[in-house]
Amino acid sequence: MANRQQPVEGTARPRTGEGSRRPERVPVGTAGGCCKYLQAGSGSGKDRDRGDLQGPRTRPGPGDAPGHDAAGRGEDAGGGVNGMNDTGDPEGSGDTGNPGNTGDRLGGRRPGRDSRRAVPAGAALLVTVLALLPLAACGAGDSGPEAEPVSGSITFWDTSNETEAPVFNQLVAAFQREHPGIDVDHVSVPFFEAEERYLDAVGTGSAPDVLRADVGWTAHMVAGDLLADLTGTPAEPAPEEFLETAVDSVLFGDAVYGAPQVTDTLALMYNKDLFDRAGLTRPPRYWSETQAYGLTVAEATDAEGIVLNTDGYFALPFLHGEDTDLIDPDARTITIAGDAAVRGISAAASLVESGAAPAPPEKDAYEAMQGAFKRGEAAMMINGPWAVADLLDSPVFADGANLGIAPVPAGTGGSAGSPTGGHNLVVSAGTPNATAAQLFVSFMTAAEQQEKVALELGLLPTRKAAYTDAVLADPVRNAFYFAHTKAVPRTPLPAGSRMFADLQEVYTDVLRGGTTPADGMADLALDWQGGLLNDHTVATAGASGD
Repeated sequence: MANRQQPVEGTARPRTGEGSRRPERVPVGTAGGCCKYLQAGSGSGKDRDRGDLQGPRTRPGPGDAPGHDAAGRGEDAGGGVNGMNDTGDPEGSGDTGNPGNTGDRLGGRRPGRDSRRAVPAGAALLVTVLALLPLAACGAGDSGPEAEPVSGSITFWDTSNETEAPVFNQLVAAFQREHPGIDVDHVSVPFFEAEERYLDAVGTGSAPDVLRADVGWTAHMVAGDLLADLTGTPAEPAPEEFLETAVDSVLFGDAVYGAPQVTDTLALMYNKDLFDRAGLTRPPRYWSETQAYGLTVAEATDAEGIVLNTDGYFALPFLHGEDTDLIDPDARTITIAGDAAVRGISAAASLVESGAAPAPPEKDAYEAMQGAFKRGEAAMMINGPWAVADLLDSPVFADGANLGIAPVPAGTGGSAGSPTGGHNLVVSAGTPNATAAQLFVSFMTAAEQQEKVALELGLLPTRKAAYTDAVLADPVRNAFYFAHTKAVPRTPLPAGSRMFADLQEVYTDVLRGGTTPADGMADLALDWQGGLLNDHTVATAGASGD
C-alpha cells in the first residue's frame, strides 16, 4: 500500500492477556488532542460521561433509533451548497462547494508537505460518479464467501454517545443476524475515558476484542504493540476505496492497524444574519481577513467577531495554515517553535490582541465558545460537525438557514489546512477471537453501514462509495465534505495525549496574553526535547530547519 506512515517507536507493552502488569504509558490529558467534544445531538462535552463501562452488558436488539435526521434541517445551512465559489478557496480557483468541482484542486500535492501529509488526491469524487459506484456488500464487507460459519464471542467497546448508540445497536444486531454463530457483547464506554480504560484493561488481560478508537490514539497504541495487524484479513481496508486522509491513520510501515469508520474535520462556522448586518457577503479566506471581519462585526453589531477554543487540537488549523505541525517525524525535529509555527500561533493571538475575539476563559473554553456562538453572541467559530445538532436546537439556528459552514481560513502562504479527525475500529493484539473480530470490523465499516450512519446521524463516511446522492444532499454534510478537502492527515504522535495537554496549557497562556507565541512555543519545544522527545532536535524561530 502506498503512503504508509513509518513504524512508530515506543516502549513495548504486553499483548492482551499476557500477564497482569498494567502497561506503562504517557499520561492522558483531559482533552488529549481528541477531535471530538460534542457528537451529533449532544448538548455538551459532559454528555460523554454518562456511559458506564461496568454497567449491565445486554445484547442489543434492533430497536428504534431516535436518530438525527440532518437532511431536513435547513436548505442553506452549509456554505457547501450555496455560494461556495466565494468561500474557503485561498488559491482563488473559484471552485464551488459541489464535490464534483473539487477534483482539479485535489489532483496535486500541497506545497511544503511530504506525501503522507499531503491533501489526498482521492478525497473528493464527482457526485455523478459516486452515484454510479456500487456499494460494498452488506455483511462482511470485503470478506467474501466463508468456507464455514464462524462462531465465537467478541466484546466491542463503543465510544459513540447516547444519541449515536441506538444506530450502532442496530448495526450490531444486523451483524449478529448475518453471523448467528458470533455473540457480540456491545459495551458503551465514555469517550473521554476510553483510552485510559483500554490501557488499564490491557494490563489486566481484559481488553476488548474491538475498540472504536479516536484516530489520534492509534500511534500510541501501535507503539505499545497493543493492536492486531489486519493485513490480509477480512477487515483490511482497501486504500483505493477510502478517503486517503482517513486510511492514512491506520497505515504504519507494512502493517494495517484498524479500519476507518467515520471521519471529520474542523471548519469555520458563521452566523449569516450577523454577517449581513455587518455588510459581509462571504466567509473569510485568510486568517488576516478573519481578523478584519471580526472587527467589522464588532463595530456593526453587539456581537463578538470570533470566539476561540484553547484546546491544542483547535490550534492545528493555524499551524497547518503555515504548512507546519507539532513535529516533523521524518526529520526527528520539534517544529512547534519554528518560524512557521510561531506565525500560525501569532495569527490566533492577533485575533484576541486586535479585539476581533475576546480572551477565552482559562477553563471550559469549548463550552464558552459553543455557547456564545449558539446564542448569537459571536459571528464566527472553528468547530466540527459534532457541534451542529446542538446549534440547530437553538432559536438562532433553528431552521438551519442562518448557519454558514466553510473551510478553515488560510495562513500567510495561502494554504488552508484542518486536521483529520474521526474514529477507527481496531482489534486488540492477541485476541483469541481474531476471525470473528475481523468480520465484525469489516461489516461495521462497509459502505452500506457507513451510509446508514451518515443518513441517520449526520457523520461523515470514510468510504468513497458511501458518499451517495442521499448523503451529499444534506447541506451540512455537503459543507463538511467540502471542508474535508482542506484536511490533512494527522502526524503520528505516540505521546500525543501528553503533547496536546501541554500545548493546551501554553496555547491558553498565549491567547490570554500571559506569554508571547515565540516564548511560549520555545519553552514548550524545550520541555518536549527534555522529556518526551529527547532524540529530536528543535527548530526555533529565526533558525533554519522549519
